[in-house]
Amino acid sequence: MGESRVDHRFEVLPSPTLHLIMSDSSRTAEEARVAFQSCKSSDPRDRVQFYDSWAQNYEKDHNLMSYRSPHLAVNFLSENFSGSREEAQVLDVACGTGWVAKLMAELGFRHFVGVDGSKGMLELAAETGLYQDLRLALLGTQPLPAQTGVFDVVVIAGALDAGFVPVSVVREMCHAAKPGGFVCMVRGDHTGAPADKYKKDLERELQLMEEEGLWSLVGIKRVDRYMEDPHVNPERDDVQDKPYISGTVYLYQKSIDTAVKSRD
Repeated sequence: MGESRVDHRFEVLPSPTLHLIMSDSSRTAEEARVAFQSCKSSDPRDRVQFYDSWAQNYEKDHNLMSYRSPHLAVNFLSENFSGSREEAQVLDVACGTGWVAKLMAELGFRHFVGVDGSKGMLELAAETGLYQDLRLALLGTQPLPAQTGVFDVVVIAGALDAGFVPVSVVREMCHAAKPGGFVCMVRGDHTGAPADKYKKDLERELQLMEEEGLWSLVGIKRVDRYMEDPHVNPERDDVQDKPYISGTVYLYQKSIDTAVKSRD
């Protein structure tokens, strides 16, 4: 993997316009819902600014919405990974504040490389002290900045959705895994035409990559309670129970025969 380092030479981005920068220990669920609902722009640069401004409250707001994506990823990986956790090289795609790495470190994983499009998020990830390398990249517009064929685990939790990380990045993640390495993907099954199309395109690509011999399916796990729906207020009179978004965990293992990489 070459010399390990933490790359703090992040791109300087425009100052955020949203006033979410300061961490608030007294955040409420309603404030968390407002933050989620504020992320409306489909422009990647606007989203970067939003996440820069949200970084300090990101984990707190997600916990207030009972967000389970990092835990689902780490638990499913832990159930299926039989190699040396202390030696395993982990690529954390859309790593955010380092939530996944913190959970994996509790289970004995020690070597992490993180990639995210938000400078503010990466600064918090760096503060965990868990990453040997952190890279700023807006996935979909820039290639995944990772070496090919070196990672025992490649993981992405929560970013696979319309307007965020495009389906094309999944193939790049597979290329980053070493032969026999695992690629774990977790996403919320959001509703609406863009989300439905994204899921259809994603699962078509996953199947195509399996048919090409790039990887094999280890397992798929469906969960009813991926997170509370932040766009529905459970305090309303017409809402009987907390509304939840369902989710899906996908786990693939890269083929040992790496020569099989293209369609016949």
